[in-house]
This record gives sequence, structure tokens and C-alpha cells, in this order.
Amino acid sequence: MRNQQSTQGMLSIIALLCLAVGWFHLFSPEINTLLSRKVFYVLIGGSFFLQAPLMKNQNFTYAMYAAAAICVLGGLFIPVGTRLESIKTVGLLGGIILSIANRPNYRQ
Repeated sequence: MRNQQSTQGMLSIIALLCLAVGWFHLFSPEINTLLSRKVFYVLIGGSFFLQAPLMKNQNFTYAMYAAAAICVLGGLFIPVGTRLESIKTVGLLGGIILSIANRPNYRQ
């Protein structure tokens, strides 16, 4: 389980680096678009796939798999610059909300 969490964390960090590269235009426009609008969603979706089995609630597990599938399939198959591109954002936001909702509540 620990190794799976480390892999999920590394995928998330690499995805954030891809997003930052696209924002700061470090490469050609084609590479920036590929990294920030395609590779980012595929990596985040992979991270969500790794996180899904660790969810405490079974319903959250299924929802996390759905968010991961939306991110990965959207990143691979939805063309850049179309209206359908917002579907990837819905998957991303859903995965983030599920991740936050799954965190333990430590109150002292």
C-alpha cells in the first residue's frame, strides 16, 4: 500500500509539472498544449486510478474510478479546443472533491 501511495504521489507531481510547463510556455506551443491539455489529464487520471482502491467508502471507490476514466479518456480522445474539453475538467474536479472527502478528520 505504501508503494502504491508513493507512485500515486509521483504521478500527481509529474502531472503538476506538465501543467506548469504549459502555463509558462517553456517549449513550443504544440508541446505546451500536449503537456498541459493531454498528458496532464492522463497522468491525473492514472493517479486517481491508483487512489480509488484506497477509498474508505465503496461508493467513493466507484466514483473515483469514473473520475479517473473521464480524465484518461478525455485526455486521450477529446480534441483540444472543443466544447467537449470541459468534460475533462468535470472529471478532474470530481476526483479532487472525492480525494478531499476521503481524508480522515483528526480533531483534538
